[in-house]
Amino acid sequence: MQVEFIGIAHTSDYSETNALAGPVVQPEYLYRLAYVHENSGFDRVLVAHSSASPDGFTVADQVLTATETLGVLLAHRPGFVAPTIAARKFATLDAFHPGRIALHVITGGDDGDQARDGDFSDKPTRYRRTDEFLDIVELEWSSAERFDYEGEFYRVKDAWSSLRPADGHLPVYFGGASDDAIRVGGRHADVYAFWGEPLDGIRQRIAQVQASAAAAGRTLDRFSVSLRPIAADTETAAWERAHEILERTRERAAEYVGRRDTSQAEGSRRLLRYAADGEVHDKRLWTALAKATGAAGNSTALVGSYEQVAESLLDYVAVGASTLLIRGYDPLSDAAAYANLIRLVHDKVGDDISGYRASVAA
Repeated sequence: MQVEFIGIAHTSDYSETNALAGPVVQPEYLYRLAYVHENSGFDRVLVAHSSASPDGFTVADQVLTATETLGVLLAHRPGFVAPTIAARKFATLDAFHPGRIALHVITGGDDGDQARDGDFSDKPTRYRRTDEFLDIVELEWSSAERFDYEGEFYRVKDAWSSLRPADGHLPVYFGGASDDAIRVGGRHADVYAFWGEPLDGIRQRIAQVQASAAAAGRTLDRFSVSLRPIAADTETAAWERAHEILERTRERAAEYVGRRDTSQAEGSRRLLRYAADGEVHDKRLWTALAKATGAAGNSTALVGSYEQVAESLLDYVAVGASTLLIRGYDPLSDAAAYANLIRLVHDKVGDDISGYRASVAA
């Protein structure tokens, strides 16, 4: 198994440093961004979700249709689409684009963003609902027989789908840092996703999730780490760009900092604690951007030359990551430049992650 690389799919050119110009959906930009990711060697792109985002299923289908091999990790927030319907929507995408769609479960850490779509439940309730949602999704994908389900949130009777994935399952990625997230993710995740913490933090979180999976009678050995590499031909040039990005981020911070209540998200709180402890962790994990944005999402960067950043990515592989979700502050040009990082990591790891880890340990 090689390291899996995931990028980002945007329907227009924006980021923390780039203000939106033009409509939110610009099809040609999306197609070009997908094409660049495919040609850079990415395995998938993430179609993210918020209460203000374009419809993810439509965006995912557009990306899959515009490319030949690129996969999509489609973020989905349980609670707004019935689980039987959501399962068939994902299975339909898989039928048109076999093996190229995966589900990324984001339960939702911000009460305000949930309320914008009419959900006023608290976080513990949302995670109990997610647990049931995934129970039913998995049954809808796998069951050749009709089934009933009765839970706290969902009740279905005589459910059955004429459309099921070939293996009776699609990959389930799962994010969340709270105890409730770890409990539910341990039961259901194929890949558990973390934001870019220092290496010791990732080791700690992997151990927590694996203990949760073991308590549910499962083994979970695939983990994703999300990072924002700022790489250049030299370390000096990379740091110059990093400080330019930080300056532009601070200039625009008033436009988005505070729109999300990160105080409710354990993942954000963890990033902010690391930022308070120091600006640089390990070799080159830079936390200044997390501090500037209130850790409103994936916001820690690896800064250095391409070789240095690739070395730091390999450190995450060595401690247990099998997926690296990397996205830049200039989404299109960074996706093209990341081909260098992907090549350097693949050249080092080869086709055997376990063998690479063993060689590092030795």
